[in-house]
Amino acid sequence: MTTPTTTTPLPSVDALVEAVLNGEHGPLPSDLVATSVFWIHHGTRLAGGHTTYLNQYVLVRLGGSFGACAFEAGEIDPSVCRDASGTALDVLLREGPRPLRIAALDAYLAERRPHREAADANDADADTRRGAGAERVVLPAGTPEVRARARDAAIAGLLTIEEGAKVGLIGVVDPLVEAIRERGGDPLPCDLHLKATRWGDPVTGDMHEVLERADVVVATGMTLGNGSFDTILDRCRTRGVPLVVYAQSGSAVARAFLGSGVTALSAEPFPFSQFSADPTALYRYRAEAGA
Repeated sequence: MTTPTTTTPLPSVDALVEAVLNGEHGPLPSDLVATSVFWIHHGTRLAGGHTTYLNQYVLVRLGGSFGACAFEAGEIDPSVCRDASGTALDVLLREGPRPLRIAALDAYLAERRPHREAADANDADADTRRGAGAERVVLPAGTPEVRARARDAAIAGLLTIEEGAKVGLIGVVDPLVEAIRERGGDPLPCDLHLKATRWGDPVTGDMHEVLERADVVVATGMTLGNGSFDTILDRCRTRGVPLVVYAQSGSAVARAFLGSGVTALSAEPFPFSQFSADPTALYRYRAEAGA
């Protein structure tokens, strides 16, 4: 399955939506239907930690793929399942809260090119390692702590940094802070909800401060849902700073920006690792050298 590619860097998520609506990435969304829409809310507190992570996701099922996006508490309620299931995809892309639009876009792009097929292509053809293909990383069976550490070590493995490099972390989870330190990085944590890491590191709510100081930026896919992704992308491009995205939210959306500001991506499609104790896969992508 071949997806058309653009010849110039994508300037924004909204530009990508318009391109999809115009049929530039495959079939017209008006001809497609979102079979199911899901609303998920869960909490997690890892052993030894003091923070309860509360996450809400809206999910869109399109054919054999799921699109996902996190949202803030109260932004979307469970009635979305009744109101949006069975809706034409172009309607979801144009209407409703931003996380629902991102989930619909994610479903479309994932259906056009599933992460598992990108990994299969990479296994079959070494040339795809230059940016088109994905590296499948299997997270081990086990407890939430075991799986979270494995996931965040895989994300940190996308970093190429010198000892002491300042790593802007926009969207904080403690195992990822730990994994960055283990690779010699100096984390600059930024989050809208946390005030400190489990080790007492202060967490700022001002991403602009972090974006100006960082030698490399690691950002969660949740930035797609809250609208800050374009700002992060633009600032990293302007400064020439590598941008690594780790995404459950909008993993196929973030993939569209590889080589257009995104340097590397850890994509974790639904069902996410926290919903299983069995082995599951995430997919690591790297932009072509010089892109």
